[in-house]
Amino acid sequence: MTMTADRADSSFKLNPMDDLNDLRMSEKALPLLNKVKAFIKDVVEPMSEEFHRLGEGNPNIWSYAPGQLEALEAAKDKAKAAGLWNFFLPNAETGEGLSNLDYAYIAVELGKNRLASETMNCAAPDTGNMEVLERVGTPAQKKQWLEPLLEGKIRSAFAMTELNSASSDAKNVNTRATLVGDEYVINGEKHYISGAGDPRCKVMITMVQTSPDGPPNLRQSQILVPTDAPGVRIVGPQHVFGDPDAPHGHMHIIFDNVRVPASNMLLGEGRGFEISQLRLGPGRIHHCMRAIGSAEKALDLLVTRGLTREAFGKPLVQLGGNIEIISRARIEIEAMRLMVLKAAKAMDVLGNQEARIWIHMVKAMVPERVCKIIDQAIQMHGALGVSQHTPLAKMYANTRTLRLADGPDEVHHMVVGRNELRQYREMPVDNSMAAVFRS
Repeated sequence: MTMTADRADSSFKLNPMDDLNDLRMSEKALPLLNKVKAFIKDVVEPMSEEFHRLGEGNPNIWSYAPGQLEALEAAKDKAKAAGLWNFFLPNAETGEGLSNLDYAYIAVELGKNRLASETMNCAAPDTGNMEVLERVGTPAQKKQWLEPLLEGKIRSAFAMTELNSASSDAKNVNTRATLVGDEYVINGEKHYISGAGDPRCKVMITMVQTSPDGPPNLRQSQILVPTDAPGVRIVGPQHVFGDPDAPHGHMHIIFDNVRVPASNMLLGEGRGFEISQLRLGPGRIHHCMRAIGSAEKALDLLVTRGLTREAFGKPLVQLGGNIEIISRARIEIEAMRLMVLKAAKAMDVLGNQEARIWIHMVKAMVPERVCKIIDQAIQMHGALGVSQHTPLAKMYANTRTLRLADGPDEVHHMVVGRNELRQYREMPVDNSMAAVFRS
């Protein structure tokens, strides 16, 4: 059995002295984590209640009701004043200079309240877009788009998924951008463009095809498209389990001869996949970090409901297998937490490219398991669990969408599985094992 053990060990060595296995938060970031927890409790949670109360009955779901943005902006101002702003950019002068590991601890707290991330300017899809602009944007692009995003003055979107192609394989993206003089002319159709329904959304980083006859990995580019550019037509929202998710929205958009300056191209033609590698790192696991916060919130609701609701003369937690369900949920949360921390640390130690297997592992694991925990919390609440009177239905829809939005589960498993097989193919075969199997 030595061969199998050696091969498995070749992929992921468990060395207690290895930096990769030190998952402690840095001492410098711990005070920040405590400030975030207190800020969510003292500012974000009361603001969230007021924000949602003000929005009830709003006749135009694609706008904010009077007072909503004022309440949100007041909380954002308090976050800025407290220094709780732009945590998500790892080791960057424009943020807190946090490592991915440090941010992972903070993002879990942000995931417990849907407005917490936006209040501290750490909300998707802006985080990934700011990350890209900070890394590869020109000075002019940063001035026009990154600065107002970092200040929380505008929102943004990332336009990749297409209606008529399987764009989980980005090589299938066929929205065309053709250089005509000093402008690119863009034609195509995309859908599920998250955040494009928000009236504050002013720019989209858009994946386009610029070299249809070039090498497969050099055909795509990414370009900045203002949402008010002539020819950008929002057809309407794509619903998630029947919910338009207004005013954020997941929009169906047609690009009809949209013209943008050639200077809006990011990094250069044919470098779309290269730019995507930036998003495959921190931005890709921010969702997993926040999803663990959602699981914690769901478990809290599940236990609270089970302890305070009675049926057949007993609290719900004492009926059926509910104690085991609670146990398994806690075990799953802690297992997911360790995996996400390990992926974050791998990015810090190995770099995003070398850590990609860890990233794919958590993307395959976390949303699926969090969905199960939220579903169990829904079950504990009965019909109330699928209503508008608890956050659980919205939490489930958001988390279930993650199993598609950041690449389908199958793609992540394919990458991890191929990597595992590669370890075996690259090692010499021990023919002595054949005798063992024959025996």
